[in-house]
Amino acid sequence: MTEPSLAAPPPDLPPAAGRARWILAGLIACFGVATFAYAVRSGRGDSALLFVGLPALLAAALALVPARTTHGRTFLVTTIVLLMSAVVLHEGAICVLLAAPLVYAVVHGTAELIDFCKHRNRRYALLPLPLLLLGGVEGTGDQLRINPDQSTVVTRTVALTPEQVRERLGRGPVATPARSVPLRLLGMPLPERVTGDGLAMGDRWLFAYHGSAHGPGGHLLAEVDGTGPDRLGFTFVEDSSIIARWITWQDAELRWRAVDAGHTEIRLTVGYRRGLDPSWYFGPVQDALMHSGVGHLLDMLALR
Repeated sequence: MTEPSLAAPPPDLPPAAGRARWILAGLIACFGVATFAYAVRSGRGDSALLFVGLPALLAAALALVPARTTHGRTFLVTTIVLLMSAVVLHEGAICVLLAAPLVYAVVHGTAELIDFCKHRNRRYALLPLPLLLLGGVEGTGDQLRINPDQSTVVTRTVALTPEQVRERLGRGPVATPARSVPLRLLGMPLPERVTGDGLAMGDRWLFAYHGSAHGPGGHLLAEVDGTGPDRLGFTFVEDSSIIARWITWQDAELRWRAVDAGHTEIRLTVGYRRGLDPSWYFGPVQDALMHSGVGHLLDMLALR
């Protein structure tokens, strides 16, 4: 007696049905290419259109092509598209790396859902696609963003008195190698030259970033806009840095208070505008990276 096979091969499609699915898949793929070009050329390369809408279209096209291994082909093509995106977006390659888990999840989830509907009833194979594409709308316009303004708070207790803390702040920051593991692993751009000091109203600190083959690194200019015995406020007056495509710095406030005779608690709050969508994914991701970045700023101030 022969043993049953673990996975029966899918039945062959009639020639007409096979051609129709190839044509439909080709049309969807062409629309996906047009979507990618539009997202990059219109400056919407950081929106959910690229990270959710395009993967959904890609998965739909691949799921319609007759084959035995939809997920294998989906993984291969998605990887190629991600690598091409990293090349096209240049300094946005870090964004592509951070977005890869989301893109793979959307692609394989969409392919599985369409396969499920296709096996139940081929006429309804694309029924879930409009709902999936709704997730790619966020970020394509200012009115279509969800909570883009965020803030990060880092609190530390240092073995310094409040007077010593204020003295160190008055010296200004100094470029320092990253101690944070996420910043080092991702190769996040960090200031390589810092100039400026002082705690008086109008004093400015400039953070200069190293350039790359695709252009200068730019700089971030912060200005003291509030000062007191236990607080220091900053506003960011100019940002040409290479990280401006991911975040827009808004303001910062540093507060400190004595814990005991030899220790001071420091609380640094930084407000920023998130540059990537969708919010439910990039919101927590950028918050975690900003938390590491704000901690690095305290390191540059020798407040460890």
